Amino acid sequence: MADPISVSAAVGWGITSPIIPRLLNKGFALLDFNAPEKMKILDIQVLQLQRVMEVVDESTYMIRLEPLLDKLKSALYEAEDILDSVEYQTLKKKTQDAKSEASMPPRKIDFFRNCLRCAMPSSPTKDEASGMSKLQLEKSLKKIENSISDACKVLEQLNLPSVSNDNGRRAVAANSRSAVTTAGPPPRVIGRDQDRDKIITMLHKKEHHCQVKTTSDTCYSVIGIHGIAGSGKSTLAQCVYEHEKKCKQDKMEGRFDIVMWIHVSQKFTLDSIFSEMFEGATQIKCPKFSSLNVLKECLEEKLHGKRILLVLDDVWYNIRNSEDREELQKLISPLHVGKAGSKILVTSRTEAALVTLGAVKERCIPISDLDDEVFLEIFMHYALLDARVSDDDRRILEMIAEDIAKNLKRSPLAARTVGSRLRETQTVEFWRSQKDRDLLNNTMGALWWSYQYLDEQVRRCFAYCSIFPRRYRFKRDELVKLWVAEGFIKTSKPEEEMEDVAKSYFNELLSASFLQLGGTKSPSGTECDVDYFTIHDLLCDLAEEVAGRDCFRIERGWTGEVPQDVRYLFVGAYNREILTEKISGLQNLRSLIIDGHIRIKPTDYEVFASMFTMLTGLRKLRVLNISIIAYGPHMFSFPDSIGQWKHLRYFAFRVSPLTKLSLPRVFTKLYHMLVVDFGRCTCLDFSCCEDMMNLINLRSIISREHLDFPNIGRLTWLQMLPFFTIKEKQGYESHQLKHLNKLQDKLQINGLENIKSKEEALEVNLAGKEKLTELVLQWDNGSCNREVEADVLEGLCPSKYLERLCIRQFHGMISPKWMMGGHTRGPNNLQDLTFSRWSQRGLAPDLGPFIHLHLLCLSECSWDALPDMEHLTSLWNLHISDCKNLLSIGTLPKSLVWFKVTGCNSKFRRLCHNIGYCQY
Repeated sequence: MADPISVSAAVGWGITSPIIPRLLNKGFALLDFNAPEKMKILDIQVLQLQRVMEVVDESTYMIRLEPLLDKLKSALYEAEDILDSVEYQTLKKKTQDAKSEASMPPRKIDFFRNCLRCAMPSSPTKDEASGMSKLQLEKSLKKIENSISDACKVLEQLNLPSVSNDNGRRAVAANSRSAVTTAGPPPRVIGRDQDRDKIITMLHKKEHHCQVKTTSDTCYSVIGIHGIAGSGKSTLAQCVYEHEKKCKQDKMEGRFDIVMWIHVSQKFTLDSIFSEMFEGATQIKCPKFSSLNVLKECLEEKLHGKRILLVLDDVWYNIRNSEDREELQKLISPLHVGKAGSKILVTSRTEAALVTLGAVKERCIPISDLDDEVFLEIFMHYALLDARVSDDDRRILEMIAEDIAKNLKRSPLAARTVGSRLRETQTVEFWRSQKDRDLLNNTMGALWWSYQYLDEQVRRCFAYCSIFPRRYRFKRDELVKLWVAEGFIKTSKPEEEMEDVAKSYFNELLSASFLQLGGTKSPSGTECDVDYFTIHDLLCDLAEEVAGRDCFRIERGWTGEVPQDVRYLFVGAYNREILTEKISGLQNLRSLIIDGHIRIKPTDYEVFASMFTMLTGLRKLRVLNISIIAYGPHMFSFPDSIGQWKHLRYFAFRVSPLTKLSLPRVFTKLYHMLVVDFGRCTCLDFSCCEDMMNLINLRSIISREHLDFPNIGRLTWLQMLPFFTIKEKQGYESHQLKHLNKLQDKLQINGLENIKSKEEALEVNLAGKEKLTELVLQWDNGSCNREVEADVLEGLCPSKYLERLCIRQFHGMISPKWMMGGHTRGPNNLQDLTFSRWSQRGLAPDLGPFIHLHLLCLSECSWDALPDMEHLTSLWNLHISDCKNLLSIGTLPKSLVWFKVTGCNSKFRRLCHNIGYCQY
């Protein structure tokens, strides 16, 4: 690992720069300062600092900058901790208010709120309601300001070029605008034939009143196309240009003598434009002329007496700037020497630009909108062109693409930008994660998706990876959860999931090869293979330099000291002395990950408990990751001191099945908590299970044990919930699942016998849980009325995106309509389907809509006959076990590769044997 002390401060700057504007804005607002005015000044200074770090790098000035930047980083982290404490107090108050309101009669709620407002203190030095010292926060923010100011003084001495323009506003990056177009034709144009033909007709129609009246007659007229960014103006102009160029080459009657394409940038020079016109007119490189006048005269000589078509693409015009008007008039001035019938075709975002160049209103053509069908065809062209995916994945991707296309406002550029980006990662999971993002709801969001302000945040996530050993096998979901817990993922859009943003960061690193796919492995206790990713050694060097002293790792055989200001720490192997002597005193530590398993003998339990209590003194922890293997059954009770971890968001305390965990009441006061992971724990005891609803930010519950606490419906951010049991008990009703539409991956619902009607089943809202890919529906006993069970299963229609479904112990006499083809929004794209212990007699369901099934499993079911399945043309695996009543089977599909029968009666087994490819 690179020596943390010698790491370049220039690269280390990258991990803190994204924090500055957010912290300062938030802090100034809390202190009642004029945040916008403050930020006008500081934003320029921050940009100047960033310019310093980009340019200076390893120069001799680094010695002077390093202590300044260390001071700045320290102040930034300090301010971030304070603001995090403020958020903690806000969450605390929110949960207390919600609990109080839930326990009182409705008529007293307003009175209660008024009492709270009256009781709020107004101390100028401390806000008791939030527990924040305003003086402490003001001191921390002042430290940041002073650090920035001191570093900017160094900037003046370095005599570097300015990084701001337009009165201090941030300069627009070169790639922040739409790509510069060329005269070349687009690869494919869809839905613009009518517009193209209309403009071509205008180009060749003889008109006498198509230009603005001027003091002298002009030989040309102007036709303009205008519309918002990304609406397809340039593409349409390219089609027209390509048509006219071909007509010229074929020497068709009425052709133009000269056809030229000029892209007009926002800030253009006449020299460059006239030079391009010269080359377009002569097809030779423009010589270097002594002056602009000489260049213009030579250009006019080449244009004289010729019928000209000049396409001016992407013309910008500020109606409040008279200089823009004059420059545009000068731009087209050489065309006055052309032949009558010459034309100028202009594209612009504004109609005013077209009028300024001489177009009459009748010749200012708004770009036409595309109908939904044509737009979908365009989007599919960019997103799925040459896609190398299976037929099943393609079908699901097409479904998702339809939903995404609806949100793109029929913008062709959005279709190209988003479609091209999706084509880079043609997986169902990635596409689904992008489907509901607000940035797809308007063109500008799509334009900025790939590049606006993302790079700095992605770099911070990449730097964090440096705490892991070289060739470490990263799992994407685990890394995403860590980034979110550390606060690296920022989004201002309430409907945008932080995890989805983090996944996009991950995909960006993967696309740029900062991460690379290492292979697949099967985690312990799971059926599915999981991809793992690695970082090349050279990129590990880069990550270590970017992270600087913030990240550190202790590997086997390590001896030395841990930097006291380290924030993120990885421990490669458990060592009691290291934990107690080296780590317990790291008061700034935010992340502690102990790799491997801590093996604890019965005699070591008290020692470990004592060591763990010492770790609770690390009050700034956001992430704690520990795995334990205990020999023999044990109970581990977490100490009350874990209540000091008010910043904690990721708590992984993975244990073996024989270990029982006991959580104290203060655990429910860790309001920032996002992820709890108890590994293979089979016995989890909550001393205050009714208060678990306080963890209102909880997103993931990872455990083999069913966490049995009420009112889970209040945890609306929940994304991972392995099990839920419906009970005839307050807090465990079916409607608790109603609003948990962020649930994803797998969900098993037990206790379905406690749902008493179809209306109650509909309240579960399975159709709205579009991120669930696997669902298990289970009745735990047969006490329910069979007709009611049938109605309940009818109401439990899953999302159309569901891939795997298992139904256990169903006793209804009628199969649901969504299973028989009577529901267009049902799970018609299922790939795996399992029926277990169905007591329904007679003929099994014909599975009409499930034509994309790959795997069908029937276990301990009571049917006596199976229907024809030849329509299931994707089915390749059929497994029938312990279905004692089966006597006949219909026609099987030709696609079947694996057919296995076990535990059935001998007559049915002989029947299957005669089919020829059944295995036992």
